[in-house]
Amino acid sequence: MTRTWQAVVWAAAIGGLVATERMLERAASAQRSPAPSFQVDPFWPKVPKQWTIGQVSGVAVDSRDHVWVLQRPWSLESDEKAGNPEAECCTPAPPVMEFDADGTYVQGWGGPGEGYEWPADEHGIHVDYKDNIWITSAGGPRLRERTENMILKFNRAGKFLLQVGRRGQSKGSLDTANFNNAADLFVYAKTNEVFVADGYVNRRVIVIDADTGTFKRMWGAYGNPPDDKAPNTLTDEGPGPQQFNTVHGIRVSDDGLVYVNDRRNNRLQVFTLDGKFQREIFVERKTKLLGTSFSTALSPDRQQQYLYLADAGNGRIHIYDRQTLQQVGQFGRIGRYAGQFIFLHVVTADSRGNLYTAEVGTGRRVQKFVKK
Repeated sequence: MTRTWQAVVWAAAIGGLVATERMLERAASAQRSPAPSFQVDPFWPKVPKQWTIGQVSGVAVDSRDHVWVLQRPWSLESDEKAGNPEAECCTPAPPVMEFDADGTYVQGWGGPGEGYEWPADEHGIHVDYKDNIWITSAGGPRLRERTENMILKFNRAGKFLLQVGRRGQSKGSLDTANFNNAADLFVYAKTNEVFVADGYVNRRVIVIDADTGTFKRMWGAYGNPPDDKAPNTLTDEGPGPQQFNTVHGIRVSDDGLVYVNDRRNNRLQVFTLDGKFQREIFVERKTKLLGTSFSTALSPDRQQQYLYLADAGNGRIHIYDRQTLQQVGQFGRIGRYAGQFIFLHVVTADSRGNLYTAEVGTGRRVQKFVKK
C-alpha cells in the first residue's frame, strides 16, 4: 500500500510539473509579439519635378532619420531625358540625394571632382555614426573590366574626405590596399572600423580603420582565407561552398556580430568581429534568378530582435528572429506596383522601424514601408 501511495504522489507531482511547464509555455507564447508588418507609402519620396532617377543602387539612413539615396544617372535611357536644356522635365538627378523622413528633398551632390575617383558604377551607400557618407563602386556595365577598386568617404555636404584603393590597381582577394568591385560596407562605431563586402570580383570581408583606411584583417566564407581560384557556381544542396560567391551585403549588430550576404550562394553567414564563423542559413536555396541574399537590415529596438533580408530572386523581404534565425514573416513579390519589387537590391531601417528599399535593373526606384 505504501509503494502504491508513493507512486500516486510521484505521478501527481510529475503531472503538476508538466501542467506548469505547459502553462508557462502558453504564457510566453502569448507575450511573444508577432512579426512586424508594413504598409508601403506610394507617395514617398517627393523628387523635384525637373529630375529623373535611374537605377537606385543604394539607400541609407542617418542619425536624424534622413534618407540618403544613391542612384545611377548613366542608367537613364534616351527616352527618359529631355533633349532641350530649357525643358521643365527631365534631366538626370544627382547621384547622391538626401530626403527627410517625410520624403522632402533636402540636397544632392556627387560625380567627378578634385582629388578622388568617382565610381563608374555607383553601388553602395552607408552613413556612419558621425554622419559621414561612404560610397562603393561595383556591378554595372564596367564589372567585366574589374577596375573599380576603391571606396570613397565624404561629409554630408559632399566634401571629399578619404579614398581607399585606386582604380585599376587590384591584385586579387589578398590585396590589402585595394578592393575589387566592393558592394557594401558598414562602419562599426565601437571599434571605428569599416567592414567591407568585397564582393563582386574579390571574395572576402575586409576590415579597415575608418579614419585612415589602414588594413586590419580579412576573411572568406566560414572564416577561410579567400581563394580566387575556387569554383563559383551555385551549389543548391548539400554542404555549403567553402568560398563566397558575390559578397553583396554586410551589417554589424550592436552586440558585435557580422552578418554577411553571400548573394550567389543564396545564404547569410554570421561571424564575430574578428572573423570567426558562427552560423549560416540558406535563403530559398534552389532559386536560380539573380541570387537571394542581397542585403540585411536590423530592427532598431535595444535587442535588434528582427533581421530583414532583401531577396531579389523572389522579390521579397524575409523577416527573421535574429537570435534563432528562424523566419517569422515575409512580404513582397516580383512586380512593378507599389509594394512590389523588380531587382530588389538593398533594405535598410530607420529609428522608428520603417524600412526603405532600393531597386536596380528596370526597377529604378526607392520605396518606404511604414511599420504598422
